[in-house]
Amino acid sequence: MYERLDGRRLNRATLARQHLLGRVDRRPLDVIRDVAGLQGQDPDPPYLMLWNRIEGFTVDGLTSLQLDRSVVRATLFRGTLHLVATDDYLWLRPMLQPMLDRWQRGAWGKALDGVDLGQLAKTATGLLDGGTLTRPRLSRALSEVWPGHSAMALARSVQGLLPVVHPPPNGLWNRHGPAHIALARTWLGRPLSPGVALSTLVRRYLAAFGPATVKDIQAWSGLTRLREVVETMRPHLVTFTGEHGEELFDLPDAPRPDPDMPAPPRLLAPLDNLVLAYADRSRLVGPGAAARVGWEAAVLIDGEVRGFWTVARGDDAATLTIELLEPLTGDQAGDQEAGIEAEAAALLAFVAPATARREVRLRIPSATA
Repeated sequence: MYERLDGRRLNRATLARQHLLGRVDRRPLDVIRDVAGLQGQDPDPPYLMLWNRIEGFTVDGLTSLQLDRSVVRATLFRGTLHLVATDDYLWLRPMLQPMLDRWQRGAWGKALDGVDLGQLAKTATGLLDGGTLTRPRLSRALSEVWPGHSAMALARSVQGLLPVVHPPPNGLWNRHGPAHIALARTWLGRPLSPGVALSTLVRRYLAAFGPATVKDIQAWSGLTRLREVVETMRPHLVTFTGEHGEELFDLPDAPRPDPDMPAPPRLLAPLDNLVLAYADRSRLVGPGAAARVGWEAAVLIDGEVRGFWTVARGDDAATLTIELLEPLTGDQAGDQEAGIEAEAAALLAFVAPATARREVRLRIPSATA
């Protein structure tokens, strides 16, 4: 009989590995590795993810890594944009190719019916061999070869068919505009590293998110048929039973803190992998928040998603509004409210440092009789 881990113990294990039980004094590059990459469809959220985890984090801490090519932004897990350490990208990208092939077919297959994908990859390689192109320029060039097909589908498909990256200025703080695309080998000046064992990916996931099920690993990565991989690793893993009888796997020496360890409030960035990296998100997300997680920026209270936040700017003012889903109750309610407001004020100062007027609005539902 395996030891049973309830949701509270899983919650604290995840928060510990994601550096959310307390900010850490570690280099941003090390933290990016620790948490297995940062989801980054938009430029600013990865900065907020690191701000939540690193004591004294500054914008330059991530910008410099992108400019010196220590970190790369590319289509990876689940067919979404992620920032990862360049050393990790070199083995991750070829490992994820089967999933990216499925992603390309699922997202753009119908729109490109009749297009030879091998020829599309070859043509795109030729266009990008000269350096970096914006996505609109790449779209127009590909449309000249396949005029009867969607320009967007042609250009977006390249992200799945080829190892391409989005170099700066894409991904830099407060930088918005057309995506830039470059061949990975050109931008990084280094070859990919195919042939790395899938067990490496499993270990990295468990180090960042475990204990977890095979389904969780697959939901995070987008890969399928990982049961066999995990089974071969079983002698080197520890196993537990979840609340519903599911089998959980973990690394033997990974942290599994006391379930009563305090968890400070955190205002998560949009699309933080903390709440997206599981098939079963119940260790962090209750039923009342489940439909909004992934679309809105979540608020953690005592380690659980119990609200959402937004920032509005205008006329040299910035307002951060927090909407809690339920009242704060119990002996810690006052401390929790003060902690949320302090965290929100600090985040607002980070995102709008030059704004003259900053305001935090905390909306808490009234307790019902």
